[in-house]
Amino acid sequence: MPASDLPTRRLGRTDLHITRVGFGAWAIGGAGYAYGWGRQDDGDSAAAIRYAVEHGVNWIDTAPVYGLGHSEEIVGAALAPYAEPDRPYLFTKCGLTWDETERSRPPRAAGAPKQLRRGLEGSLRRLGVERIDLYQLHWPRAAGVPRAETWQTLLDLRQEGKVRAVGLCSQNIAGFAAAATPGRPDAAQPPFSAVDREAAEGLLGWCAANEVGVLAASPMQCGLLTGAFTRDRVAALPADDWRRGDGEFVGAALDRNLDLARRMGDVAHRRGRTLAAVAVAWTLAWPGVTGAIVGARRPDQVRDWLPAATEPLDGDDLDEIAEAIERSGAGTGPTRPPVPVDPPPAAAPTSPGPSLAEPAPLPSAAADGTYRVTTDRSRGDLLAEPS
Repeated sequence: MPASDLPTRRLGRTDLHITRVGFGAWAIGGAGYAYGWGRQDDGDSAAAIRYAVEHGVNWIDTAPVYGLGHSEEIVGAALAPYAEPDRPYLFTKCGLTWDETERSRPPRAAGAPKQLRRGLEGSLRRLGVERIDLYQLHWPRAAGVPRAETWQTLLDLRQEGKVRAVGLCSQNIAGFAAAATPGRPDAAQPPFSAVDREAAEGLLGWCAANEVGVLAASPMQCGLLTGAFTRDRVAALPADDWRRGDGEFVGAALDRNLDLARRMGDVAHRRGRTLAAVAVAWTLAWPGVTGAIVGARRPDQVRDWLPAATEPLDGDDLDEIAEAIERSGAGTGPTRPPVPVDPPPAAAPTSPGPSLAEPAPLPSAAADGTYRVTTDRSRGDLLAEPS
């Protein structure tokens, strides 16, 4: 296991103990595809990865469709000098494919067993490893392929030892679970930030009840909660940056989000912290969240958010941020974690636990509605709305 001085938590029922923050490798995929972030310097990307690893971050989350293979290649190259015991855990994804002759077109779902296995071989090659630590279904919907068949393939890969753990990237994991074969995911990856709070309406509680780890994606709302953006800065984004067309970066939603960033920035300033660290710490304050996937394109950006791993928010901080969310009108969903903010880790399980098809009941502490499970939403984190 990669050693780290940062606090760690067990990922679901796996033997993976991960730091509270992980390096998110979407943005370093660069430009040249439908969900690119504009031109990116590969040297900066590699330096950011190594800075994170050398400062204790023990996992990296990437995907084949991030840069259409380029993100995985950069991650693999950046980690090549590290001996196996010193390498961070590598989390990647499957279930999406693309046409090399039309790279600007959005990726499409690919959930057939042969497609998933072919995708795994490509990821192993690009990352330069023999096994993936967490293999996640990137978009649990594929026309013409039964969801149970797709999911069973991931379970088979885990049984074969080609991946250590399996997960899902979706807001609607409970609904997917009800239609899948027995054998629940080890982890869920929903978008979750002070702007996008939908996961707190049900998913976090379902995962906690079923001992499924949660990796919160885009806790800084793709840069909006870093303090780096103004309306002029958004307008100056390059034409090949997907955020130019994202709903949170335009119109009244952008105004509300920038207002929230300003208000949260005031909280951060009073505490002597960066807004990035406060935004990430807010996601980590929610019960059920195992870790946050935090993107960076340069080492200094890692430095800005890294304190979130060791400097949790207190009750006063959370009250102020809840007020900031309410006053700004940004996003929807619960504005404050339920008390207690950070419960002690659950004891190691002594039984196999419930299957995907038989989810455990929600915690009784969810009587206030915070953990209400909804099964009428199904959103992938890339095709339907990038997180």
